[in-house]
Amino acid sequence: MHASIWNHRNPLIHTRKALAEGQLTVGFIGGSITDARPRHNWPEPVTAWLVEQYPQARIIVENAAIGATGSELAVFRAKRDLIDRGCQLVFIDYAVNDYGEPSDKRKRSREGLLRKLLADGGRDVVFAHTFMQDMYAAMREGGVPDSIAELEELADHYGTGSVWMGLHALEEVRKGRMRWEEWLPDTLHPTHRGSLSYGQSIIAFLEKELQAEGAAQLSATTASFTTATVANALPQPLHPHHWGESVLLPLAKAQTEGPWVIRRWPYYEWIDQVLETAAVGAKLSFEFEGRGLSLGFDFGKLSAEFRYRIDGGDWIAMSRERPDWCGDDGWYRACYLGEVLPFGQHRLELEVTHGDRPECRGTNFRLAHIGVIR
Repeated sequence: MHASIWNHRNPLIHTRKALAEGQLTVGFIGGSITDARPRHNWPEPVTAWLVEQYPQARIIVENAAIGATGSELAVFRAKRDLIDRGCQLVFIDYAVNDYGEPSDKRKRSREGLLRKLLADGGRDVVFAHTFMQDMYAAMREGGVPDSIAELEELADHYGTGSVWMGLHALEEVRKGRMRWEEWLPDTLHPTHRGSLSYGQSIIAFLEKELQAEGAAQLSATTASFTTATVANALPQPLHPHHWGESVLLPLAKAQTEGPWVIRRWPYYEWIDQVLETAAVGAKLSFEFEGRGLSLGFDFGKLSAEFRYRIDGGDWIAMSRERPDWCGDDGWYRACYLGEVLPFGQHRLELEVTHGDRPECRGTNFRLAHIGVIR
């Protein structure tokens, strides 16, 4: 695959139309490199550029990126955090955070996310590829890391634009415009200078899409555009088991045994409610229709572990890593229970456990969502 920073595949029809009508809602989803909370990540210079270039339009930003999360979680967050908030332009950043996942799994979750965002024909989507050190060897030789190559295959198939921000920054280092330590002071997360480089690569993409050709094409494009036309143009999936039909099962559907409560969760903006207990031995169960499950937790060093079984099979004990950077709670963590089931009706049983390891210092079990993979 040819290494290119900018790939213009389809005009940003929805973005142009929204700007012409006076209000654009821009969504971002990804990991810590895109997360809004540091206030210096690359969405900041991109937002500032949009505000400067289009003073006649109201720019609304929905940055739904969360550090230490991947596309597995994004599939189940897309509706609430991007689609229902009216995003007309969405940037996806999962080149890094999906890097350690099995290739087949990340292909399914990424395609599911993309299909959810494109299904109603209401928005433009652009992939934005960041960088981690494990990618350097391939990039040094002019190659494309597997995680990015797979995203580019998706982009080609669905006709979505892409910007390889990591390659743009590496080129700046090669040309002497930026020092490596200015780009990645901790070897992974850009601060102000590196984020500006990432943002400038996105701005260059938008300049070509919206300014060089956009003004001349806008009226002709929007005149022939209909939501139905775009929705019907969604191509056949690349992966037959993509997660695009995945759904959330209401927490109230779970049957419980022991001291459980569903409570509104005021501690983390991305979680609406949790099904919570701190009692070792507490149990829950539910039925679902699908092929597998991905559970979401407010997780941390004080979290419980659990064991589970499906359809009365063998019990499987979970033993999740708790890295040094992990706090006592506040990590919206997805837990993939596998996709080995025939599609149909199934039953999950779960029991809260301590974990029986020195690093398991608590028994807080806080289930934030039940994701059913179909």
